[in-house]
Amino acid sequence: EYDGERNPEGERHGHGKALLPNGDTYDGEYEHGFRSGQGTYRFKNGAYYTGGYLQNKKHGKGVFFYPDGSKYEGDWVNDQRHGFGEYTYANGDTYTGEWLNHNRHGQGTYVYKDTGSKYVGGWVNGIQEGQAELIHLNHRFKGKFLNGNPVGHGKYVFDIGCEQHGEYIQSEQDRGEGDEEEELSFIVEPKWKALEIKNLTLWTPHGENPP
Repeated sequence: EYDGERNPEGERHGHGKALLPNGDTYDGEYEHGFRSGQGTYRFKNGAYYTGGYLQNKKHGKGVFFYPDGSKYEGDWVNDQRHGFGEYTYANGDTYTGEWLNHNRHGQGTYVYKDTGSKYVGGWVNGIQEGQAELIHLNHRFKGKFLNGNPVGHGKYVFDIGCEQHGEYIQSEQDRGEGDEEEELSFIVEPKWKALEIKNLTLWTPHGENPP
C-alpha cells in the first residue's frame, strides 16, 4: 500500500508512506520509485532506521536501532556501515571510529562498560589489529595487536610513575601445522614476558632533544 506523491509517469516521487508486503513500513522521500532522500523505515521485528537513502539502500548519515537494543549512528554506504560512526552494543559497550563494509576497520576506540577499560587503536575486519593502547583504571598497555591479542614488544605504564617493558610470547603449541579446525583448539593466549622496569620515558619527535 502506498499513500503519497507521484510524478507524471506514476512513479512514487516526493514524500510518501508505504506499507510493505512483509509488514515493514516506510515514511519518507522517494525519487522515481525508489526510497531516496530522508526517511524512516520500521521493521516488523521492532528495529528501525532513520536517515539517508539512495535507490532503496541506506546511504549517507543515519541511525539504526536494532531489535536487541543496540544502536549504530553514523555513515552508511550502499546499505553498509561505512565511514565513521558510533555503535552502542546491547551490553553497554561502545565503539567509536572507522567502519568499512559493515565491520570496525581503521582507527577506533572501544569502551568496555563493565570495567571502564578502553582499547584505542587499529582494527581490521572487526578485529583488534595494529598499534594500540589498552587503557585500564590505573595502568595502560602500549603495543601491537594481532587477531585481538597483544603481540611482540610493548610496555605497561603504571600511574604510580613507572613502566614495565617486555614482550608477548606466542605459545609454542599455537604454531602446529594442520587444518584450521585443528589449530583453533590449540590456541593459547600469548604470555607476557617482563624484561625491565624503568621510570616513565617521555616520547619526543624523532631527532629532537627532550626538554
